[in-house]
Amino acid sequence: MSTPQQTIAALGIEMPTKIPRGKGGVAACRQVGNLIFVSGHGPEDNEDNLLYRGQVGGEVSLEEGYAAARATGIQLLRSLQDHLGSLDRVDFIVKALGFVNSAEGFYEQPAVMHGFSDLMTEVFGQNGIHARSAIGTSSLPMNQPVEIELIVAVRD
Repeated sequence: MSTPQQTIAALGIEMPTKIPRGKGGVAACRQVGNLIFVSGHGPEDNEDNLLYRGQVGGEVSLEEGYAAARATGIQLLRSLQDHLGSLDRVDFIVKALGFVNSAEGFYEQPAVMHGFSDLMTEVFGQNGIHARSAIGTSSLPMNQPVEIELIVAVRD
């Protein structure tokens, strides 16, 4: 059985090299006991540039929204890796809260969030299956199409 770190390499996922940092009085990750609460992340590249911009169902297609949610998942994994030292310490993904910047009349927020959820299952197997909410909103910071926050259980 492969570890999450080995699975990421086997999937050809390139983890961002820039270490995510909280801004202002916000931390990227906050650990309480064996739970880590990860602040909302968006689909950014290594220079903090958005990979996608706009409302899903408007400027951003459903397929691009899915890809944006997957890219956001990679950013979340990078924050976890930085906090833990290794993703191999992740016991399981507990809960994800996803916000989808949605054009009027767009109702496929769960399909967008599958980009994130599919990634977690690919990386962590059964331990990547999680509770999730997918919420449509009329705007997000910097006009990003997706923002996701996460709760993860870890082992020592």
